[in-house]
Amino acid sequence: MSSRQPSAQPPPPDQSPWTLERVRALGTVTDVATAGQIFGLSRSSAYQMARDGTLPVPVIKVGSRYRVSVTAIIAVLTATDPSRPPPKT
Repeated sequence: MSSRQPSAQPPPPDQSPWTLERVRALGTVTDVATAGQIFGLSRSSAYQMARDGTLPVPVIKVGSRYRVSVTAIIAVLTATDPSRPPPKT
């Protein structure tokens, strides 16, 4: 009988939370599946929204591939709700 206990390991990259730093580290563009993960969408939902033009960011079609600007993703993630008053300074 072994007394070895499993070591605590961080979750795989696809399960760790998307922080702004992690999004920025993607580079200039990413694929639709990754963009979908960032917005909490399944892969199939993200591709369907890309085809329908309803993904919350513009999609660039290059040949048969879709690409999404990381800058656009960051802009959506950091946008403020226009119905909220601006913060007091």
